[in-house]
Amino acid sequence: MVSRRTFLAGSGAVAAGGLGWVQSSSASAATGETARRLLPSCNRPTHLHYGDVSKLSGGDQTLLTTLQGVVNRSRPELYFLFSPGGTDGVDARWLRNTGVPTTQYADPLDLVARYKNRVRGAILHDPAVPDSLNIATTLAGLENAVVADEAQARTHGLKVIKDLRGVFDGDRVKTYRWQLANLFPRCSHQLLAGLPPTMVVQAENLTWHEIARETRQIRDSSNRGSYTLDVSPALGKEAVYVRFQDSFGDDGWGPSVTSVSAAANGTPLASFLVNTPEEVPYLFDGLNSSIGGEANRFSDGGGYFIHKFTPPAGTTSLTVTVEMWNQYLVTATDTAPTRVEPFPYFRDYVVATKSLVSWLPPNGPTGELLKAHFDAVPPTTPYAGWFSNDVAGEWSGVDLAAQGGVEVLPADFYMNGTVHSGVVAPISDKVRSFTPLKPANKIYVTLTFGEGDNVQYCQRRMRDLWDDPRRGEAPVNWTVSPLLADIGPALLSHYQRTATKYDLLICGPSGAGYSYPGAWPADEVDEYLKLSGLYMRRTGMNLVYAYNHRENNAWVPFSETIGRSYAEHTPVRGIIQSWEGGDLLVRRGGLPVIGNFSPPGKAAEYKAGLDNHTKDWTGTAPMFIAGGVNAWSWTPSDVADLAKLLTPPYELVLGNAFFDLLNRVL
Repeated sequence: MVSRRTFLAGSGAVAAGGLGWVQSSSASAATGETARRLLPSCNRPTHLHYGDVSKLSGGDQTLLTTLQGVVNRSRPELYFLFSPGGTDGVDARWLRNTGVPTTQYADPLDLVARYKNRVRGAILHDPAVPDSLNIATTLAGLENAVVADEAQARTHGLKVIKDLRGVFDGDRVKTYRWQLANLFPRCSHQLLAGLPPTMVVQAENLTWHEIARETRQIRDSSNRGSYTLDVSPALGKEAVYVRFQDSFGDDGWGPSVTSVSAAANGTPLASFLVNTPEEVPYLFDGLNSSIGGEANRFSDGGGYFIHKFTPPAGTTSLTVTVEMWNQYLVTATDTAPTRVEPFPYFRDYVVATKSLVSWLPPNGPTGELLKAHFDAVPPTTPYAGWFSNDVAGEWSGVDLAAQGGVEVLPADFYMNGTVHSGVVAPISDKVRSFTPLKPANKIYVTLTFGEGDNVQYCQRRMRDLWDDPRRGEAPVNWTVSPLLADIGPALLSHYQRTATKYDLLICGPSGAGYSYPGAWPADEVDEYLKLSGLYMRRTGMNLVYAYNHRENNAWVPFSETIGRSYAEHTPVRGIIQSWEGGDLLVRRGGLPVIGNFSPPGKAAEYKAGLDNHTKDWTGTAPMFIAGGVNAWSWTPSDVADLAKLLTPPYELVLGNAFFDLLNRVL
């Protein structure tokens, strides 16, 4: 493979964390190239000690995942169940699939005592400075230590290797600039990681009072207005928490709010515009929301945002007035609905690989420092984890990474990565065969579950979808990451082996790692697509669901140059361009590129959207529609329901037959 990326074989294995890490070469049968692993993989586990950590605090989970990283670096021995459901949970199902002998611990914290002799001690993070948790994680990998607070170190008898309390202040840029200068030279340079230092945990047994609900599916702001809401039913304790969420969580058109004011017993209590300094004291939880082009805070699907108001003692009437529109559901409670805890996930893999981990929003001064991280590594180095600020952070972060020649591996909720990377399983490089169809004057539809670039989705949500008993009733394409060949070969093997004739695995956006090819430097984009071609051939994929890049808040179609690079360096037979209205159908580099069409709602409404989209079809030539399926709200059962509605002239087909037809008639 031609790449300026440095693969640290030999002595680099030590730099990556010890001789337990596999970075061997393998031959690509399709190209004859020598292929190296993009992501380090651990040795094969022979026995796993495991426990259910789903009820533990984020702090205890962080202690265990960093212990897991040190221990599993040489050979995986520790595995944890994070998902609820016990033996039926996703983590338990994958553990059974490994076929590795196991020993269960009723109290997983007992594993600290069992393995304490394998670590040098603890790095204490500073609870007053959340970002110190990431600095502690980087140091834990370098010092063969765990991350803990003072109480945990004392409880478990851990020697304090480094105490970060009082070392850093709240200046995030200064903190991570220090880390880049002082710790990065000691780290492995095979991987950059981005993980939030904290997470919001839901409180249990809350009583939410419904205050207002939009019962119509409104997506055009036609109900925009000023609404005065009586939240007095939630009075009773020190504060009132007002939550805004989507009243129709399956179609992604949740509440939009621009301004908020509150009055206690008729006396003004608060007044602010969203996304201003004046909002900050009242925004209790905005992590699941985004800021729109009209300076509006919005949250779609399963997201929400919460404002907190603290009325004077004795208040008997509390009203909140908001300028709001779309599908809102407003509820209120008198109890803090969430708490903040350390974010524990994926830290085993970061510690084991001795990688640098940060959390830098991709805009402003933090974005400039994040760019400096990308500039410090060779092209096609992966950035594993995620970005802050939900969708806006995703677009800005992936774009910034692409400009820096870096592809993204969404992995912040990927659990037990050290184990899954080491489990050996057969991966087929054979492209799925199919029987070509004779073109007819029909409306050919192919449906695709998105999100497959996201390895945590492949590990968690996709497994639940895959286990739907109605999977296989209707043809559907499943995007997956070809990088699972490195970081989760047994996961990819399971999907390959258990796919029905109606399940087709295709490459998720936009190749070997999530990226926008059009944003890459012109002299480096071929390296990303060569890498993508290598992994697609290794995993038997020849279709891709892809993004390009954004200009002036709009997605730009693929250029001839990008299409030609896909055609030259990958086995792709066609491209579905996501985030496009469904009217794009062109050739680029000789490859058909079709826009993604995603009507809202479930089966009946989706069918109505298709009917409206095709109403001008004359029936004198075939028509082609690449239908997007929302992986977070749809299931194979929903796909099966839609398939029953797609009667002639519709014909539902898999992507291979779809693009074969398209290549012959376009």
